[in-house]
Amino acid sequence: MTQTVERSRRPARPAAPPAPEALPLELAELVTDPDTRIVVCCGAGGVGKTTTSAALALAAAEVGRTVVVLTIDPARRLAQSLGLRELDNEPRRVDVPGAEGELHAMMLDMKRTFDDVVVAHSTPERAEQIFENPFYQALSSSFSGTQEYMAMEKLGQLRAGEKWDLIVVDTPPSRSALDFLDAPNRLGRFLDGTMIRLLVAPSRAGFKFASAGFLFFSRIISKILGGQLLRDISSFVAALDTMFGGFRERANATYELLRRPGTWFVVVATPEPDALREASYFVDRLSTEQMPLAGLVLNRTHPPTTTALSATRADGAAEEVLEAGGEGAELVAGALRVHAERMALATREQHLADRFTSAHPEVAVRTVPAAAGDVHDLDGLRGMADALTGPDADTPTAVPRRRILPARRR
Repeated sequence: MTQTVERSRRPARPAAPPAPEALPLELAELVTDPDTRIVVCCGAGGVGKTTTSAALALAAAEVGRTVVVLTIDPARRLAQSLGLRELDNEPRRVDVPGAEGELHAMMLDMKRTFDDVVVAHSTPERAEQIFENPFYQALSSSFSGTQEYMAMEKLGQLRAGEKWDLIVVDTPPSRSALDFLDAPNRLGRFLDGTMIRLLVAPSRAGFKFASAGFLFFSRIISKILGGQLLRDISSFVAALDTMFGGFRERANATYELLRRPGTWFVVVATPEPDALREASYFVDRLSTEQMPLAGLVLNRTHPPTTTALSATRADGAAEEVLEAGGEGAELVAGALRVHAERMALATREQHLADRFTSAHPEVAVRTVPAAAGDVHDLDGLRGMADALTGPDADTPTAVPRRRILPARRR
């Protein structure tokens, strides 16, 4: 009994402090803030990254910024959404009536970008030797990681030019979006790696008297790769030798640029399990890399026109209307069933969104309702831009607004 009395006299535990009231992802502030210089949109394939990138760039241009949007996506959807036939490796101005600033767009040509790097960092004779090398031709066109590395090169070139107030980068689909971060080190390790150095070692003064073991190793590699390919690699690396340091230095400089104040990553997803899984992966990876995450754009949501009637009640009301009969009963019942389906879809999307936000409560979110059709011109992009940057009202699928907005870095 005594022990019971003592326990009853213990002070009650203080109530847990309420979760901080968080703000939605304020993209209007992000793209108009002069301190924001780079925005990188990433996410799974088919979630609307290209349209999101173009819409953000358009919103920034219309309020006076000089913007270039760079797509790494070879599907050419950016040109279509801007009303252009095609884009190439150089920024092309987009005519935006009434805009206070300028909008330019471009699509990465990785081979041309690699060629430009070779020309800029070697003599004409050495550049010609490299261009004619079969191994270089394969490397610059299809080698894994080359596209993402050249995207980093192009981003570095655009940022160094100081012409652009804002650079918006549309990354490739799926997890290769984060190869954008990995590729410079991967390609650098390949070009500067021990294996490559060994392959060209016999041509260097320090290896004139190669050991029997090395010669045996060389013969084995030659059989595996083929003698001609080995000679192509050897001559390519020898020709590119003076550029190795530059590759690594520029890669490191651009990588650090992505971590500095003025850069923000925006993860784009749809309310689907696979897309939100990828988004979760991106968020975790960006956090590990200490990259600045602005938040998540949850695209193509389906908020119902009203929440006064649940899906269950709407289905029940439809049955009652049909039983009562009368003129227009089928039409009314059909409308009720459409509402029930929309409410069920909204509930499913909300459940998926809640799972993401439970795992990442610190990530600010902006929801964007699904458009009636594909975005293929400036008017469609303006509608998307309004959804991204306008007031973000609560809806049944707008994700609970208790968030911790990441502090802005100054």
